[in-house]
Amino acid sequence: MTATQTTPVYVPPSGNVAFTGVLASEWTKLRSLRSTVWSLVAAVGMLVGFGLLFSWGVVSRWDRLGARERLTFDPTRISLGGVFLAQLAIGVLGVLIIGGDFSSGMIRSSLAAVPKRLPVLWWKAVVFGVVALVLMTVASIAAFEVAQTVLSGKGIQTTLGADGVLRAVLGAGLFLTWVALFGLALGTMLRNSAAAISTLVGVLLVVPILMNFLPSDWRDHIDRWLPSSAGDSLMAAHTTDAQLSPGIAATMLVVYLAISLGAAAVLLLKRDV
Repeated sequence: MTATQTTPVYVPPSGNVAFTGVLASEWTKLRSLRSTVWSLVAAVGMLVGFGLLFSWGVVSRWDRLGARERLTFDPTRISLGGVFLAQLAIGVLGVLIIGGDFSSGMIRSSLAAVPKRLPVLWWKAVVFGVVALVLMTVASIAAFEVAQTVLSGKGIQTTLGADGVLRAVLGAGLFLTWVALFGLALGTMLRNSAAAISTLVGVLLVVPILMNFLPSDWRDHIDRWLPSSAGDSLMAAHTTDAQLSPGIAATMLVVYLAISLGAAAVLLLKRDV
């Protein structure tokens, strides 16, 4: 008596199952990663803590500042000074969210469950982007309010209702969200966390420094179009002639992110994992 052998038939999941399954899977992976909690705590701590520290430093030496420094003082910018370091924490987390999948081999399981591949990237970006946007926006508002409380000791504070201030504070949250998703795109393209983090630091911190070594007429035309400069314009209550307007800066960041995620999507489709 012989057993009858049957060939298993693959039945693709329905669109609804695939949608809910991928979304639930990415949310579960995001909140279960230990690096997620620590990186988000670090980003919030740097944003609020350094804004508080810088504001306290200004208040402590306000009476010794010259007239020019007092006239050019920007209470909004000083309160958002922690963005400089917070962008590293949130950007590195973006890299690790996908880089960890590649290094551990988990990406193979994810792509086997979702053969079309791209939903894995898109829903990972959506889940992480929403978390980053909400948390970084709340942290930016908290950093602003805490800093203004300190600055009120010398009567040099401002309010969210002042011209351009609310837009600048919300712009800080948007820029940090952009950095988070840019890190995700780099991690997908390079498939190596160390290489992606190095590239992220290079784009955000090293390239702006190298601009100082260019001839001034070159620097003035190039520097304003860098992602970091666009972020500065987005977080400025009042932009200067050397900066992009907030609207153009936001448009440029959207273009940069679209190109980055588009390249990541193409490479994810074409390469083996």
